[in-house]
Amino acid sequence: MLRQAILKTAASHRARRTIEATPLTRSVVDRFVAGEDVPAAVRASDRLRTAGCSATLDYLGEDTTDRAHAAHVTDQYVLLLDALGAAGLTDRAEVSIKLSALGQALPVDGGAVALENAARICAAAQRAGSTVTVDMEDHTTTDSTLGIVSALRRDFPQTGAVLQAYLHRTEGDCRDLATAGSRVRLCKGAYREPASVAYQSRAEVTQAYLRCAEILMAGPGYPMLATHDPALVEAGTRLAAGRAGGAPGEQRRLADEGHQVRVYVPFGEEWYGYLMRRLAERPANLLFFLRALTSRN
Repeated sequence: MLRQAILKTAASHRARRTIEATPLTRSVVDRFVAGEDVPAAVRASDRLRTAGCSATLDYLGEDTTDRAHAAHVTDQYVLLLDALGAAGLTDRAEVSIKLSALGQALPVDGGAVALENAARICAAAQRAGSTVTVDMEDHTTTDSTLGIVSALRRDFPQTGAVLQAYLHRTEGDCRDLATAGSRVRLCKGAYREPASVAYQSRAEVTQAYLRCAEILMAGPGYPMLATHDPALVEAGTRLAAGRAGGAPGEQRRLADEGHQVRVYVPFGEEWYGYLMRRLAERPANLLFFLRALTSRN
């Protein structure tokens, strides 16, 4: 119930104005978002490399409604990749893109616009020596997103795809994508989805995640397990003995043990939607958020 309420709040313009006007403490911002611009993202990547971790950088923003903004988001990714290359960080940093931010939802030729912009980002990543992973969003975009990933892989075969374990269809998508050379990031899923298409309880989602992870690990592709759940981190290390992700302390522990750890690093001005989904994912996130706000006084 709490998760659904938070996700509903994510769509409320009034709630967004209220939260954005709240004097958030630096600890809250730092916990969820690296910063608002490209230099902040580069600094975060450098810190992670020093800690023995890799980074996946995401310029926050979704539901683009005009081509000019889609072009702006694309430009930010190109600038980021150029900056990562100049800093010598592309061996440990890639970018993650949301097709909705690149024009996917435009009423005319949205898919074509998103593909064109995504290809430009992939070309910049290739020049810089990095890679791109395409995020998955709400279930209505899944087929379009997988189609665009398939098209991108013709010229940029290292393009990664994200699958969300809580969708009923995802086990089948895992089987389709568990092929040689295929990079797939598996996450639980953070959008508000109906019971007709997605598992609702935490236990069901966890079991679905484990089933999907087993499918990906059994294939010849390159699976990436994205989770903060300690039980899933443990299960992932048993399945792969070398790939997992987790919370900051857990990230360092796994890296120190020789595991390959990639940390998701969001940045940008449009942090509200991302923040609300992170709060909805885990009650501990909401408690941290509330404690940080109240401790200011």
